Amino acid sequence: MRNKDNMIDCKNPGRRKTILGLSIFLTAPLTHAQSFVFKPNQRYPDASILILDPSFEKYRLYNSTLEQLSTGMRWSEGPAYFPYGEYLLFSDIPNNRIMKYSEKTGKTTIFRGQANFANGNTRDNQGRLITCEHSVTRRVTRTEASGKITVIADSFEGKRLNAPNDVIVKSDNSIWFTDPTFGINGEWEGFKAKSEQKTTNVYRVDSVGKISAVITDLVNPNGLAFSPNEKKLYVVESSATPNNCLWVYDLNDDGTLSGKTKLIDPTDNAAIDGLKVDIDGNLWLGYGTDGAIEKTPSIVQEHMAYALKSQPEQMDGVMVLNSAGKKIGFIKLPERCANLTFGGPKNNRLYMASSHSIYSLYVNTQGAVTLFSP
Repeated sequence: MRNKDNMIDCKNPGRRKTILGLSIFLTAPLTHAQSFVFKPNQRYPDASILILDPSFEKYRLYNSTLEQLSTGMRWSEGPAYFPYGEYLLFSDIPNNRIMKYSEKTGKTTIFRGQANFANGNTRDNQGRLITCEHSVTRRVTRTEASGKITVIADSFEGKRLNAPNDVIVKSDNSIWFTDPTFGINGEWEGFKAKSEQKTTNVYRVDSVGKISAVITDLVNPNGLAFSPNEKKLYVVESSATPNNCLWVYDLNDDGTLSGKTKLIDPTDNAAIDGLKVDIDGNLWLGYGTDGAIEKTPSIVQEHMAYALKSQPEQMDGVMVLNSAGKKIGFIKLPERCANLTFGGPKNNRLYMASSHSIYSLYVNTQGAVTLFSP
């Protein structure tokens, strides 16, 4: 049993504590989770890359295969690529840390412990890290070049945010983020807490720091992305009824939204999470089963049990839609993909944060977000 004076205070991350008359700064313990062996496909083309429509064939590189870059997380999320350092940052939410994968060394290390259960990450137009801390602090922050952390938003109309989830940056330097309640619903991805906001919103913070709620009628908005010309905004609604769905809005010059349209409404018990858009306007979605169970039990592994309505091994991966919402391609993964991003020196490497692991695949397109190298 650990002495209470040596325990980390997770509800007050980074606080100072006096032990035996000495003032020390508490840091995060190094925690681990299961690591999984991945057997890559030796043959070209990779059978994991499925062409659902002939239009997707040009995006599949014939001699590129799926790679597992890192494993040992509990729930990996929020990948963001930094070209000047040739590395990927991503969150390991239950372990309360942000991880760093180096393309130069192929190694994964802890970038930030006691990360306030960080979820979504992105890079702003100046190459700085923007992070959604979705529990404890419940805020959106920017990490300056000096390492100093600047708070971008932690409240709206005098009340604390719910649990900032995913974040993107527009070319005008405005910051857009979703604020569902996932980080405060229980003890797995943070600490259970009461919501102070009446609704789960999408927020916009303009270049001078003014925050406004641009969407207030979605139940637990999740992933979001701009179209290549920034005339459209895509937002996932995770708790929509009867199915989670993907909405598209017209984005006006003044930052307001109009023309709300449902782009896709999965009816196969699928769940959409994070998403990214390529230069041709295709949408690459984190995809998998929604975990819904049958209404009546059946024999499952010699027990009467309520089986899943959909099979994870058939649905886990990345679904690719064209701008009209048609499914054109699927990347089959051995784990549920929560979020993804484009990166690499040429912005043509797809990084997929998938449950315990990070996977990558070179594709014949590039991310719509231009890489910035200060």
